[in-house]
Amino acid sequence: MTKLSSPPPVISSPNLIQQSFPGLYSFWKFSRPHTIIGTTLSVLGMYLIAISEFRQFPGFSWNGLALFCSWLACICGNIYIVGLNQLEDIEIDQINKPHLPLAAGEYSRFQAQLIVGITGILALSIAAFQGYYLLGMVAISLLLGTIYSLPPIRLKRFPFWAAFCIFTVRGIIVNLGLYLHFSWILSGKSLFLIPTIPPSVWALTLFILVFTVAIAIFKDIPDLEGDRQFQINTLTIKLGTVTVFNLSRWILTSCYLVIILGSGFLQSSVNPLFLGFSHLVLLTLLWWRSQTVDLSQKQSIAQFYQFIWKLFFLEYLIFPLSCLFT
Repeated sequence: MTKLSSPPPVISSPNLIQQSFPGLYSFWKFSRPHTIIGTTLSVLGMYLIAISEFRQFPGFSWNGLALFCSWLACICGNIYIVGLNQLEDIEIDQINKPHLPLAAGEYSRFQAQLIVGITGILALSIAAFQGYYLLGMVAISLLLGTIYSLPPIRLKRFPFWAAFCIFTVRGIIVNLGLYLHFSWILSGKSLFLIPTIPPSVWALTLFILVFTVAIAIFKDIPDLEGDRQFQINTLTIKLGTVTVFNLSRWILTSCYLVIILGSGFLQSSVNPLFLGFSHLVLLTLLWWRSQTVDLSQKQSIAQFYQFIWKLFFLEYLIFPLSCLFT
C-alpha cells in the first residue's frame, strides 16, 4: 500500500472509456493505477505466502472475505496517500504530470479533499474491524504518507527522508504487517499466538526494501524540470541524471544477485531453483532494457520507470509461487 512514489504518466485507456465514463476515468487517474496494482499484488502475495506456511487452501469463506476486506482497507489507504500528495503538488504536477485530474482541472480542490478524507476514514475503519495487525499497518502507512506530503513537515523535500518513507512503507510495514495479519487470521485469531515470520517473508521484505530504494531515487528523474523550479531537492538535481540512473540500476542488480546466489539458503520455505532461475531471467531483462534508454528523452526515461514497476509487481507473484512449489 502507498504511493509515496510518482511514476510516469498512466497509459491511456481507450477513448471510448474516457468518453463514456469520464468521472470514473478521472478517479482512476487520481488513484494512480500503478499503486492500485502494486497494493493488490502485495495483499494477494502475502496472503498466498501465509497459506503456504499454514498449508491451508480455503475456498471462498470467512478467510476469503477477510482477504477482500484487507484489500479494500489497503486500497482506501493507498488512495488517501496518493491523493494527499496530489493536493499538495498541484503546481508541480502542472509541469511534471499535467494529465492528473487536479493538475488538468478535472477535479476541484474540494472534490479531491473529499475523496482523500473519505478514503482515509474508510481505511482506518475497515482495518479496525479486521484486526490490530492490519490496523497498525494501515495507521503507520497513513501517518508516513501524511508527513511525506503535508506541510510543514513535508518530508518529500529531503532526498533521504523521502526515500525513507517510501522504502519503510513498501519494504517493511506492508509486507510484515500483511503477513502477520493473515497469519493471525489463518491461526483462528488466537490472542495467545504470536505468528512467526518465515525466511521467505524476511527475504521478500529485504528484497523489496532495497528495490524501493532504487525506485525512490529513480522516480525523480522524469520530474527534474518541475522539482528544480519548485526547489524540491532531489538526488537527480544534486548528482545528475546519468549518475542517478546508474546508481538505481546497480541497486536493482544487487537485489537480483543476492536472491540468485542466496536462494539455496531459503530452501526450507521456497523452491530455490524456481526462485533463483526466475530472478536470473529478470536480471537479464533489466540490463537488456536499460541499454535502450535515452537519458535525453523524458519519454524514454518514463517508459523504463514503468518497466521497473513491472519488475516490482512480479516479485509478489514469484515469491508466493516459489513458496507454493515447495
